[in-house]
Amino acid sequence: MQSPHPEKEYSRRGFLKLMGAAGVVSGLAACGKDGGSAAGEPSLGRMTYRTNPASGDAVSLLGFGMMRLPSASGRSAREAGDEIDQESVNRLVDYAIAHGVNYFDTSPAYCRGLSERSTGIALSRHPRRSYFLATKLSNFAPSTWSREASEAMYRNSFRELQTDRLDYLLLHGVGMGDGMAEFEERYMKNGMLDFLLKEREAGHIRHLGFSYHGDVKVFDWLLSRHGKYKWDFAQIQMNYLDWRYAKQINPRNTNAEYLYGELEKHGIPAVVMEPLLGGRLSKVPDNIVARLKQREPERSTASWAFRFAGSKPGVLTVLSGMTLMEHLQDNLRTYCPLKPLSGEEFAFLQETASLMMQYDTIPCNDCKYCMPCPYGVDIPAILLHYNKCLNEGSLPEDAQNPRYRAARRAYLVGYDRSVPKLRQASHCIGCGQCSPHCPQRIDIPAQLHRVDRLVETLKRGMP
Repeated sequence: MQSPHPEKEYSRRGFLKLMGAAGVVSGLAACGKDGGSAAGEPSLGRMTYRTNPASGDAVSLLGFGMMRLPSASGRSAREAGDEIDQESVNRLVDYAIAHGVNYFDTSPAYCRGLSERSTGIALSRHPRRSYFLATKLSNFAPSTWSREASEAMYRNSFRELQTDRLDYLLLHGVGMGDGMAEFEERYMKNGMLDFLLKEREAGHIRHLGFSYHGDVKVFDWLLSRHGKYKWDFAQIQMNYLDWRYAKQINPRNTNAEYLYGELEKHGIPAVVMEPLLGGRLSKVPDNIVARLKQREPERSTASWAFRFAGSKPGVLTVLSGMTLMEHLQDNLRTYCPLKPLSGEEFAFLQETASLMMQYDTIPCNDCKYCMPCPYGVDIPAILLHYNKCLNEGSLPEDAQNPRYRAARRAYLVGYDRSVPKLRQASHCIGCGQCSPHCPQRIDIPAQLHRVDRLVETLKRGMP
């Protein structure tokens, strides 16, 4: 499918001007006449698009999630204390648009409340018809549940994004917290859902949908009212591990196979979030890397997850939070154009998921909704270091293993490098303020105490 705005497509000349001719020409020369290769520049003009049946929008299959914007330090600006590097954001957005990306997803909650502003700055430099804006009503805190506070948050999104219309608006994180009770407080009792329906009618919102986490009763209730609310789309967590194992990973989660199937029955397009499961499917255990590379030596491990997410016909777009240019380029190579999974490849990935389920990782997606901790604990960094060592097969568990001594030292040294001492798990007092905010329903204090017990055991054995 062609771009929805061919008159706004970047020509090769425009692209060279945009990115800096001197630096790009040498790269294009090495990549062949279409500017694309397995390891070089992604191809221009070959993005795969999907049509939204509600409006006819031709949406790029790769959507830019503005959750992990780059900071001056090179880390994601979601990290506390890091400011967004606007120039880097502008470069990423320019490059994405030049390669056909037209769906940009943000929220008042992302990047410590600064993502919408940064997104507005970057996109306002481009013709408004050349992109679709998606944001959310992220009224998680009880202090924002009143009609006045929720409406103020909604109207502020227009100001921050420098726009007079929202192409896609989502009720953010339905099913989180207390499930249906919380949903009613956030959207029903205060009249916000009725208000948003009227805003859609007036054209201020073009498409109205929701993003789902947590209690499946809320998801089912919303679909049962599809005839009344006429959802234009819904955002779900979908990847080849969560397809059939989400509930096994965490009993409070719902398998993506069910979520996608229910949306398909109702004719509601799916927007996919967490195609990499918080990065876990790009940092898989070594034996899984070898398994994937044996099939596709030139492709990244992440590309398998993106192909999986994009191969289902009911998927409108697949969101990726891209901090670095190399992330964007790799994803563009996957979707410019998409090579859908064959039936045999789908079965291969399900076998791969079964193998991965042998690893008892903590289902942290690094979303940072649990942060900040009132006691300064860096929750995601602690859990991710544990998962990394487990996935690499280097978690020191058996003292009789000849490699135990080296693994023990490596874990502790890596732990101190990843997490400052004053932010380590030993400082968790078990207050539990974090757990209600976790979309994966992790018992965070229990997991932090588990990691702390491991660390203390390892320290006692250090020479």
